[in-house]
Amino acid sequence: MKVVKLSINNTKVLSYYLRATRRHWVLFAITLVSVLLTSVLPLVAPIYYKQFFDLITETTPLAHDFRTLLTPIIIAFAINFMIFILWRTEAFAAQYLESKIMRDLKRSAFSRLLGHSHNFFNNNFVGSLVQKVGRYARGFERVVDSFIFDIFPIILKVAFTLVALYFLEMNIFWMFVGYVFFFVSSQYLFSSWKLKYDVDVAEQDSKVTGVMADAIANHTTIQSFARRDFEESRFEDVTQTQFKMLLHSWNLDEYLRTFHNLLGIVAEVLFFTFGLLAWQKGAFSVGSFVLVQTYIFYINNALWGLGRVFRNLYSAVGDAKEMVDILELPYEVEDSVKENIGDVQKGEVLFDNISFRHEKGRAIFKGFNLSIKSGEKLALVGHSGSGKSTLVKLLFRFYDVDKGAVLIDGIPVRELSLESVRKAVSYVPQDPALFHRSLLENIRYGKLDASEKEVRVAAKLAHCEEFINNLPQGYETLVGERGVKLSGGERQRVAIARAILKNAPILVLDEATSSLDSESESYIQDALDHLMKGKTTIVIAHRLSTISKMDRIVVMQEGQIVEDGSHETLLTKRGGLYKKLWKLQAGGFIS
Repeated sequence: MKVVKLSINNTKVLSYYLRATRRHWVLFAITLVSVLLTSVLPLVAPIYYKQFFDLITETTPLAHDFRTLLTPIIIAFAINFMIFILWRTEAFAAQYLESKIMRDLKRSAFSRLLGHSHNFFNNNFVGSLVQKVGRYARGFERVVDSFIFDIFPIILKVAFTLVALYFLEMNIFWMFVGYVFFFVSSQYLFSSWKLKYDVDVAEQDSKVTGVMADAIANHTTIQSFARRDFEESRFEDVTQTQFKMLLHSWNLDEYLRTFHNLLGIVAEVLFFTFGLLAWQKGAFSVGSFVLVQTYIFYINNALWGLGRVFRNLYSAVGDAKEMVDILELPYEVEDSVKENIGDVQKGEVLFDNISFRHEKGRAIFKGFNLSIKSGEKLALVGHSGSGKSTLVKLLFRFYDVDKGAVLIDGIPVRELSLESVRKAVSYVPQDPALFHRSLLENIRYGKLDASEKEVRVAAKLAHCEEFINNLPQGYETLVGERGVKLSGGERQRVAIARAILKNAPILVLDEATSSLDSESESYIQDALDHLMKGKTTIVIAHRLSTISKMDRIVVMQEGQIVEDGSHETLLTKRGGLYKKLWKLQAGGFIS
């Protein structure tokens, strides 16, 4: 089992955003056309201002009638009114476009995350993953804003300005070309070089979020060990690193911004000096001064904004790269489309000569074999680390075996869809995690279309009603994150009710009564007996008193079966491990 690490380039990030945009091409086209017109039209109006000023400076007041003088002004005002309408169209279309695509990106990222393996979530902070999804979606907004509202208009403005100057004021055209080229190339090279710092800042931000989420999730442990100062110190360390990285990144931006401001001032002085010299020679009119001054204003605003645009664009790409890394990461456990198991009829389980090891860890199983008949009730016993829980995870295909095969009803689970495998098994873990939803929703999770009556029947069988009826909001009570508002025993009873409602042909109980007191355990044992009827049942137990009625007990040690038989048979085996554990435990727990 290997973890694959990827290094995603900028083009790959942008390709994800482009694919998301294509699905809404009509909105995108409306936005793009609106931006095109609002970028070009403000540069058309100054041409009519030039005509107006040339008319009033090159002739006497009576040389033209009022209508002739007013015509260019009316046209310029009409253009400005069109710009106002187009700005509103552009804004509404862009907001609708971005909100829809951000929704789609979050959905696709969430779906991809849920498909990753058990091992993936063991190796990643949950808080960090949530942060990456949010930054991935918000990054799209920033990228689209940068391209549509900044880069695209800047290109149009610069292109139109240069074309207009080429035909109207050739004397100053090449100076504009040199200024634009030097400004844009220096900005692009700097932003490309600085990208690595933006990526580092994004990664550190994820680390800060992960450390914070980890501490908050374990607040009870922090308080019980009086480790508040330790955790605050640890958080101060990661935030101090983040502060230094952010400050360095922002200072680099300021150095470039200072350089470009000086460059703009020098360029404006040169333009005016050249224009003044040309005016003295009669090659430059007052209208030309107005036109050039207007274009200098537009070009400088556009180019000075370009620095911010590049910084924002590369920062957004840096934010998104972490999530795109995950989106590109192949699943460790690939779903199969070969066959769908449908409703399992028998529930036979076979571990056929399997071998498995965790990444960079010792081998858990090597040539392991275990057959469980349909309807058989089997208990797995052994010291911690003997492989009991891992065996269940392999049955669920949380991991894939390295060699051999796990089969349900004679079909290898690799050849079955993950959904069909997991629908065939009900699982009650040692420490059930509940959703921060109502008790009704948590129990109904076992069967989403269950009626409220079915939920109540399952809850009654699991003895949940004893505590639910005492809650002010009853079944509508929110249980808190991971079910923290309930006791361990109450959470296990909810998990048992959920399994009863699911009613799958294979049942796995991983220390399902370990958090119950003796009275509650006696109640639930009846429910479990009812639940196990006609089902293939695998019980993982440290408390041996709960498994004495099993059809078969398998004793495991270091990934191998060392004993196999009924409770009575194993107790008669001289020197047997089960007999030794039974005597040592005397109704307690195996260490």
